Amino acid sequence: MRTPCDEAAIRSVGRAVPCGPKSRTWILAATILASSMAFIDSTVVNVALPSIQASFHATVVDVQWVVESYGIFLGALILAGGSLGDRFGRRLMFLVGVAIFAAASSGCGLATDTQQLIVARSVQGLGAALLVPGSLAIISTSFDEKSRGTRLGRGPALRRSPLRLVLF
Repeated sequence: MRTPCDEAAIRSVGRAVPCGPKSRTWILAATILASSMAFIDSTVVNVALPSIQASFHATVVDVQWVVESYGIFLGALILAGGSLGDRFGRRLMFLVGVAIFAAASSGCGLATDTQQLIVARSVQGLGAALLVPGSLAIISTSFDEKSRGTRLGRGPALRRSPLRLVLF
């Protein structure tokens, strides 16, 4: 039986981690912030729905499309985003995804009607579909197995925190 492509890619890299200890913190911060931004955006629009409906004189159907267009594009394209990251480079697809997501967020803020907002939210979903799989893959390849578990499991701030005694 052949190994899955992710496992083969990870094993082909070798034991050396491609970044130094100082840049690992920045890599972790950037990838977690970008992923958080993508996942939070899928639900945060619910808070603004009454304002969106009032200012755009939107129907219930319009408002539903504002919410769901993001999720439809993210869900439909996330596997393609991971595949593009494998083909063209995880870092490149991550950066392209962040740029698309940021531009689409500006488009959401500048939208003058519900149709523009729906299109901008769809483009946000496309950007998120590119950045989410890239962020997870970047973390996997930037940290060795031991430090990856330490960084993601407890984080550097929590290791020094008094909460560590309570939580762990």
